[in-house]
Amino acid sequence: MHYVSSGTGPAVVLIHGLFGNLDNLKNLANALEENHQVIRVDLPNHGLSEHWQHMDYPSLANECVELLKTLNLTEAHFVGHSMGGKVAMALALLHPEKVTSLVVADIAPVAYEPRHQKVFAGLTSLPMDNNTSRKSALAHLAQADIDEGTAQFLLKNLQRTEHGFEWKMNLAGLISNYSHIIGWDMPTKQYNKPCFFIRGGESEYVLAEHTNAIMQQFPKVSAKTINGTGHWLHAQKPEIFNRLVVEFIDNNSK
Repeated sequence: MHYVSSGTGPAVVLIHGLFGNLDNLKNLANALEENHQVIRVDLPNHGLSEHWQHMDYPSLANECVELLKTLNLTEAHFVGHSMGGKVAMALALLHPEKVTSLVVADIAPVAYEPRHQKVFAGLTSLPMDNNTSRKSALAHLAQADIDEGTAQFLLKNLQRTEHGFEWKMNLAGLISNYSHIIGWDMPTKQYNKPCFFIRGGESEYVLAEHTNAIMQQFPKVSAKTINGTGHWLHAQKPEIFNRLVVEFIDNNSK
């Protein structure tokens, strides 16, 4: 995986969500790097990392193990948002010795119903020739019923070429692996170290009905709701989000 490392101290790995890249949690990295080594990654099929034909959570967890080997680290704190939270949870369940503590932002260890059909339709139908501009791309996604904030986020993946534009992310790979991304086909295991679930008060990703699944797999969990935020809680209220994460990691650093 492509990564950027900054700071010194106990290691913290930050993992972005679907359609994202390592810049998504840069604000949190800035808050952590005074006392920690912070590693921000591009997941496979995102950013500058390799494109995979097959992508599931066990293989992504193994990629995190390989990252630690590359960095000569025996373990690290892991923080993941959305799909990145699932990657971090899978790593904690399959390789608990590699995870000092776990922070999961607005996702649960459950299978979800498909919810990105409009996004995929808007992205795949976007013309990518020289007649396209970022302004017209934004208008195209708006016509696909994608809100402006989400559209601006998605268009961070758009890069210009000699012949128009292309996606940095492996869009075809994400579509073909979407059932794995929204699924949760994991063995029955527990992670018995400290973990912290943070949810957005207006988000539908972590609900009361998910409590049992969280407790069964992560019995030493603590939780916090940030009111007035949705799924993008780290971007909507960064000061509160960053403070909560930094305090948790500081309290659980060796």
